[in-house]
Amino acid sequence: MSSPLRPASLADAPVITDLLNAVDLIEIGRGETDLHTVEADLKHPETDLERDSWLAFEGERLVAYGLLWDESKGERIDADHYVLPDHQPAGERILDAMAARALDKARANGAERAVVHLHLNVAPTLDTGLLRARGWTVVRRYHVLRRALRPAEHLPPTPPAGVRVRSCEAEADRVRVHQLYQAGFAEHFDFQPRAYGQWLHDIDADRLDWSLVWIVSAEDLGDVGFLIARDDREAMGWIRSIGVLREARGRGLGGFLLRHAFAAFAARGRDAVGLGVDTANATGAPELYARNGMSVHYAVDTWEAVLR
Repeated sequence: MSSPLRPASLADAPVITDLLNAVDLIEIGRGETDLHTVEADLKHPETDLERDSWLAFEGERLVAYGLLWDESKGERIDADHYVLPDHQPAGERILDAMAARALDKARANGAERAVVHLHLNVAPTLDTGLLRARGWTVVRRYHVLRRALRPAEHLPPTPPAGVRVRSCEAEADRVRVHQLYQAGFAEHFDFQPRAYGQWLHDIDADRLDWSLVWIVSAEDLGDVGFLIARDDREAMGWIRSIGVLREARGRGLGGFLLRHAFAAFAARGRDAVGLGVDTANATGAPELYARNGMSVHYAVDTWEAVLR
């Protein structure tokens, strides 16, 4: 029998990682969750673990986990939820606890409702009937893309004429990447403006190798784009974010940044690289990635609940 729900602590990160990898194995065929990623989630500055996290155990085994955080300081609340398929009642208890807490958080922000977003694999271990019965609907789909790398094939690309790329070890360049990120993503679905310190936490900057973060500049426009990559995932190299400002699109800068990152990972001995993309992205990103040899690894839906 499942024990009562209890909040998570940082010390629970290993068992949470084990649960997430068990879910990964069912949903995508292999575990791809790293301990440091779970630790970063648990340390999220907009999460009060005592009230915004839930664990459900059966004996000593963790069978379900939920987490809330609030980046909007308004009605928008984000959530994570994981449950083993044969423990739906535990998942249901966490869902209801999350909904109640999300509404409390939104009301404390002065909002009349909570708009909660939850990302789930398109074939999740959670019974989606539990979501639909509570009024949740799918509002967006994302693809996690992947491509194989070969050192002999992925060599550093030649920059287009008048284009320069630089890495971001200097603090001034890190600040500049933040500015470019905020400007480049402002038009994207579900974007939440973030101050520099908040954004550093979002990208887990303490563990980030800044030599894998690049700014691209054009002679006539100055700094116009960026790519943030990281090499601390066991499964593959990872491109967290890539963006080119509207006024510089159509010049091939996004493809150049991608190929630059491919070459960097290949030189490090990585055999694969991945990234996530909104399938409804209006900037042409899905087509850009397809042209550069990336294909769908798995798909994720954004579920939304409007709570009053």
